Amino acid sequence: MDRITLSGVTAVGHHGVFDFERRDGQPFVVDAVLHLDFGPAAASDEVRDTAHYGEVAECIRGWITGEPMNLIEALAVRIADDVLRRFAVAAVDITVHKPKAPIEVDFGDVSVSVHRDRP
Repeated sequence: MDRITLSGVTAVGHHGVFDFERRDGQPFVVDAVLHLDFGPAAASDEVRDTAHYGEVAECIRGWITGEPMNLIEALAVRIADDVLRRFAVAAVDITVHKPKAPIEVDFGDVSVSVHRDRP
């Protein structure tokens, strides 16, 4: 299976379990790996025969900036499910990073990852 990798889609979202996270917002970063067959796109050389990564990025940004969720796990699953629904991919890997998570120790990043296959 071929892959398109889209890294670092960044926007401010209001996800989290604490009131200040929902009020103030914080940056979220999402990486996506789209699994699909490049055969049709390679043959036609047309964007319609692949997963348009610009549109995927807009989809991801919409979820980051959309309805607040308590957990980034929920955000990751909803993004993955929506990408599968909207784009011609066989599977998708989504990683949601929350680099400014309210953790009381020094850390570089916290992230969750999901993999979803088309049913």
